[in-house]
Amino acid sequence: MISVEVSYTVKPEFVARNKQNISLFLADFRALTHLNFLYQVYIKEDGVTFFHLSMYENEEVQQQILQVPSFLNFQKERDESELEKAPRFDQLSLIGSSLRLI
Repeated sequence: MISVEVSYTVKPEFVARNKQNISLFLADFRALTHLNFLYQVYIKEDGVTFFHLSMYENEEVQQQILQVPSFLNFQKERDESELEKAPRFDQLSLIGSSLRLI
């Protein structure tokens, strides 16, 4: 399993647009029921820092997910929005979960 966390901070005026873009790609992700993955997005208390947590069965699944057009558009608009804090990517090693995962 591949697990990744990504966090970044946007400008306050971009929060609504970022949430909209996230909703679009998550809707497309939900339609991919044939792939084993989990993708969650959170916003921190400051209201401008986003936290994405993703888990993929394998690299093939990860690559399919990362090529979804609405996700690519989300990344493009996010990166062009003059971020307050650039995305930080961290690989995670799962030890355990109360949730039945892939």
